[in-house]
Amino acid sequence: MADRVGVYPGTFDPITNGHLDIINRATKLVDRLIIGVAVNAGKGPLFTLEERADLTRAAVDALPGKNGCAIEVRPFDNLLMHFAAECGAQTIIRGLRAVSDFEYEFQMAGMNARVNPRIDTVFLMASERCQFISSRFVKEIGRLGGDISTFVPETVRKALESRFAEEKAAPDGNAT
Repeated sequence: MADRVGVYPGTFDPITNGHLDIINRATKLVDRLIIGVAVNAGKGPLFTLEERADLTRAAVDALPGKNGCAIEVRPFDNLLMHFAAECGAQTIIRGLRAVSDFEYEFQMAGMNARVNPRIDTVFLMASERCQFISSRFVKEIGRLGGDISTFVPETVRKALESRFAEEKAAPDGNAT
């Protein structure tokens, strides 16, 4: 029997404990999980693609149990459905935090099904302890000096604090 392969795509700028919760739960559904770190320049990421992939790898490597699932982190810069097909995936994993996420994700799943009807989208609801965590809020809280240690792994917290220090030290207030 062939491995069940899933792709969990995202910008992961940065990866949060909410993402890790979805990854941990997704390992129960597939034999091999590929975490696709997307370019997504439109979001103006704080970290480069390679930095985001490295932070994601470090966070995933630190996960205690992976339910016998092989996990790989791969950057990608093409259409999600093309990336998923290249990976041999049958499933796209998406996390939902709130009703507001559902409408966008529902439309995206419909478009993706048109592009490649052989790949299904599976939605995992965020755990109640992670429903409110978003990369955008983590960055905002961290940039303003708030404690983000309960929202991200320690490696990510340190990387964010370092990046924010670089921003403050730059002459124009923005890191280059």
